[in-house]
Order: sequence, then C-alpha cells, then structure tokens
Amino acid sequence: MRARMSRSITSSTANAHAKPAARRNALPARLSPGMACDTAFRIIARRHLDAVLAQHDGTCRGDPDALHQIRIALTHLRTAIRFFSPMVDDARRPNVWAELKWLNGQLGMVRDLDVAIERVVAESGDELAVIAELQHWDEKRAESHRLLARALQSARYRRLVEQTSMWIDSGPWSTRRSKEAIRLRRRTLADHARERLTDWETTLLKKARKLKRLDVARRHQLRLLNKRLTYSVESLADLFADGAAAAKQKSMLKQLRKAQRSLGQLNDDVRGQALASSLNGAVLDAGHRFLNRKREKKLLRTASVAYRKLDKTKRFRSSDLAPSSEPEV
Repeated sequence: MRARMSRSITSSTANAHAKPAARRNALPARLSPGMACDTAFRIIARRHLDAVLAQHDGTCRGDPDALHQIRIALTHLRTAIRFFSPMVDDARRPNVWAELKWLNGQLGMVRDLDVAIERVVAESGDELAVIAELQHWDEKRAESHRLLARALQSARYRRLVEQTSMWIDSGPWSTRRSKEAIRLRRRTLADHARERLTDWETTLLKKARKLKRLDVARRHQLRLLNKRLTYSVESLADLFADGAAAAKQKSMLKQLRKAQRSLGQLNDDVRGQALASSLNGAVLDAGHRFLNRKREKKLLRTASVAYRKLDKTKRFRSSDLAPSSEPEV
C-alpha cells in the first residue's frame, strides 16, 4: 500500500509539471543583469520548487539529510516570493503562501527533533540515563515522521505542487495590465536586486547592532531576516560574475553564514529546551541540557563580530552587480 502511494505522488508531481514544461525549457539557463523581473522570478522559483520535489521521496523514507534539504529548498522558494514582492502579490499569492507555510510546519517538527537528538547524543554519549531519555525522543520522532509522510502523500500536497507551479508560470501577477504591474515585470533584475538587497542589508545591520539586547522572539526575527538576505544573494549568484562583484558576494556570504550558524544554534537550543520539557515529564532536568549561558554568550559574540565585518563591506553599490541594461526579450 505504501509503495503504491509513493508511486502515486511521484506520478502526480510529474503531472503537475507537465503543462509548463515547454515554457520552462524555453527559459534561459542563467540569470542576467538585463533580464526582466518576471523571467527572473520564474527561473529562480522553479529552481527551488524542483529542489523541493527532488527531496520528496527521501524525506518520505525518513532520510534526515533529505528532510534538511527540502526545508532549505522550501525556504529558498518562499524567500524568492518575498524578494519579488509586490510584483507577484496577486489574488492567488495568499493561498500559495499559506500552503507553503503549512508544508514548512509539517517539516519543522521532525527537523527540530532530529537536531535535538543529535545534540543529546553528541554531548552525552552512551550513558544509560541518556539512552532511556532518548527513547521518548525517538518515539516522538517516529510518530512525527509518520504524520509528515502522510502529509507528503496527501491530495493537499499534490494540489500545492500543481497550484504553485501554475502560479509561478502564469498566475494573475503575470498578466495584470496596470502601468505599475507592467513596469514591475519589465524592470531589470539588476535594478530590482540592487534596491532589494540594499534595503534588506540596511535593515539587518540596523537590527544587528542591538543583538545582545534582543529577547528570544526578536532574535528569531533577526535570524529570519539574515536567512532571507543570505538565500537571496545565493539565488542571484549568476549576477556576481567576476572581479569586485564576486569578491563582494563571497565576503558577504561568509559573514552572513557565520551569523546564521550562530543564530541558528541559539534557536535550536530554545526549540530543544521546549521539546525536552514537553517530551520528558519524568526527566525533570532534560530541558537544562539546552541551557548554557556560556555557550549563548559565545554564539552571540560570534554573530556580533560577523555583523561588524559585514558592515565594513559597506552597502550595495552600482558596482556590486553587473551593469544594468534594457530588459532582455
């Protein structure tokens, strides 16, 4: 039964891509500075949607690496939608966004458990008490994965893939006839990227100056903004061709990833503590495994240094991206 369901979802996801296949093949393989934003959005969004689909079977089988990669691809896709807003903010976008958020939630619980279990094992080895404690975690992980596999094999997931693919290709955003809508679609990618990256970088660095004073919720928001900027720069790699532009991208990503790792580990600690408290009622000290003030200070310091170095690279300038030109036909 499970094998038939797996074949069914694979067939359905393939069918979801059948209609736009011809247009996908007609799109350029790489982004370019003078490319119109509507073309650029389709290229970027499809890359990431295809990456989500590529990890589907592995995630259903319970492969932790596939689960990690599908979450990254999904976050890339959601970031692309944010990056090209308001161009793509049409009547269907809220539903597309809500369904992608639903999928991210389904993936999140299992991923949080994977990370927390890794942490417990790495820090405690084979202590008998820990082995007993992990039984609770493993049982919850198995239950969460069953629910995730069911979601990934559901009609709702198949509709999500089909509707998202169709929206990327020919959603209402792509045919609106107002002057502003046409201007946004025809704007060059270089011009849009320069403005968007500058705004997001400026906002990130402004918030990062208060990092050590932020509470958990605001620190989480900073982490999401960091991830948004990181993934956008990665998606635009084709534009950072060589010379100063390539050096800018490399330097920027180095510091963003350092900060992201530190903030991510802090977030994992918070999630791990919450999971430990909920899963280990009989193990009263389980939550303290994720509470370490010395570790927190070290991670905050690492992130702060990374942001200071990022700030020294200055904001995006005209020379950071390849020169703009008229939109390419």
